Amino acid sequence: MKTLLKDCLQAKKVIRLQKLVFIFMMLFFAESVGAYPIDGFFLTGIRRLVRLQLVLSGDIKDTKPIEGARKSINDIHLQLLNAKGDSLATLPTPDPELQKKLNVMFPNLDESYSLTLLDITPGKKLRYACRQETRGFQPGSVGKLAVLSGLFTELQRIYPESFEKRQDLLKTKFVRAGRWAISDVHTVPFFDPETKVLVKRTVKEEDVFSLYEWVDHMVSVSNNGAASVVWREVLLMRQFGKNYPGLTEEQANEFFKTTTRATLQNMAVAVVNEPLLQLGITKEEWRLGSMFTHGAKSIIPGIGGSIGTPLGLMKFLTALERGKIVDEKSSLEMKRLLYMTDRRIRYGTSPRLVNAALYFKSGSLYKCKPEEGYECKKYAGNVENYMNSVAIVEHPDGTVYLVVLMSNVLRKNSNIDHQTLATRIDDLIRK
Repeated sequence: MKTLLKDCLQAKKVIRLQKLVFIFMMLFFAESVGAYPIDGFFLTGIRRLVRLQLVLSGDIKDTKPIEGARKSINDIHLQLLNAKGDSLATLPTPDPELQKKLNVMFPNLDESYSLTLLDITPGKKLRYACRQETRGFQPGSVGKLAVLSGLFTELQRIYPESFEKRQDLLKTKFVRAGRWAISDVHTVPFFDPETKVLVKRTVKEEDVFSLYEWVDHMVSVSNNGAASVVWREVLLMRQFGKNYPGLTEEQANEFFKTTTRATLQNMAVAVVNEPLLQLGITKEEWRLGSMFTHGAKSIIPGIGGSIGTPLGLMKFLTALERGKIVDEKSSLEMKRLLYMTDRRIRYGTSPRLVNAALYFKSGSLYKCKPEEGYECKKYAGNVENYMNSVAIVEHPDGTVYLVVLMSNVLRKNSNIDHQTLATRIDDLIRK
């Protein structure tokens, strides 16, 4: 009962904050263009968006989002809605010229890099190129895209006739982190629109956010705790169905306490991998096997392992742009959630992309062992050193392309390599 009361009070506070910000928003938009997801606060209730509005207006002194991060919610569209055919089993045959140029970028045939590249610029023919597209990598945080698709799949099961009700549930359903979110070094923003105070810190067990905010933390700052919380809620949606909206924390805890581990393992894997299979993505091309935090794994241990390939992830991006992930509205909302307004990293830091809209997810995983003359450093493992980037790039000149870059370069941080490759790939597509 205490938890339910706390959730209700939290929801009422956010609604009150929305009303307080309303007048400011109307005055702001009278003189300037909004930027998604910055102008998506009333739709989502994600409080960090209010701060970005205040930064743009000058009410808060801070670095303003770059030009490519100022796209309006109404200007984000799916690019392949009119694509012919429904099969995602295969992608177009590699374009000879594009493939030749891509091969030149890897003169030494470095086996550490694999990628897929698809030019979908409107008004031009589709052009595809790839290298080692079926090679398997540990997906790292890129796997959170599977959690995202699982979420929208279960929301559709609860409210099959109304996307608006699905959004309302994301906005008004508040849940506590619990030990599922423990622990993660990635900080998340805590912003109070009333006081204009921003605090960034790691998630604690007692922290409460709406589902929309947990999803935002999972995607925008790649918080592992948030990903485990969202995965937990997806599993609860599958179990309780139409009773989920009124589910209490006590009822949820009872379910996890009284259900066998084997059952929980099978359910957890099913809710995130079944949507991928429905898109024609095989288990060998992409699957997710374990949650993202030790706290979550102590409740539901991993099973089956995780793997990702440039081919599987490109199938996912193509399905997203075609509106095939659940339905058109769900695909569009997922794309909005992937729009980068937070700090860009790795592939996304290329100077060529400053003015481009970037829909992006990055992931990494490294592992070290003792080695003479070698010092273990972050993102520079000598056993494994995975770094992956998934991106949709939309330039103001109309150029649009999808790219998946996966690497396992030992003993060095590959972030600069990813940035350099982003620049070269952009030149390859546009020049």
